[in-house]
Amino acid sequence: MIKVIETIKSMIKLSADGEPKAPLHVGEVMALWTLLTLMEEAVVFYGVFLNTTTDEELIKMIEEAKTATEETVLKLKEFLAGEGVPLPPTSEEKPKSEPLEVPFGVRFSDNEIANFLSVKTATYITFCGTSVSESVRNDVSTLFLTFMTAVIEYSIRLKSLMIQRSWLKVPPYFQPPGLPKNT
Repeated sequence: MIKVIETIKSMIKLSADGEPKAPLHVGEVMALWTLLTLMEEAVVFYGVFLNTTTDEELIKMIEEAKTATEETVLKLKEFLAGEGVPLPPTSEEKPKSEPLEVPFGVRFSDNEIANFLSVKTATYITFCGTSVSESVRNDVSTLFLTFMTAVIEYSIRLKSLMIQRSWLKVPPYFQPPGLPKNT
């Protein structure tokens, strides 16, 4: 799957070579600005999650998400600043704390943290896919596709951990009426 996406990215880049660069349209600006806002706020939550879990594998997944998100935030800020787009205000990161000293009533459970990460990755994938299809400029499409590819790779590893720990929330299975029952 990832090789297919890499091929698509290469095709978009090739078609962009030599094209005059038009200004961003309002949809592209809004999508880039929204993604930047989503990611900057996520970095704050990742810090909170690192303050509340002691699960080593989950800590590794959070740190990986935080690092990748911070790198993407820098790329988005650089791109938007280069296009003259004002950057959104963001929340400040929380100070570090000891996970076992965080009161139980305010501490996120490992299950809650993993599902937050899962929802965030699903949101990013959907949002980036939509933004690729709505972007006119190929460099913008390539940006979104690059971010989406990285998130897909991450989500595969996250889902494996969630299945292993029974954290994955699976909807009820659909049994259509009249379906023969296995005996």
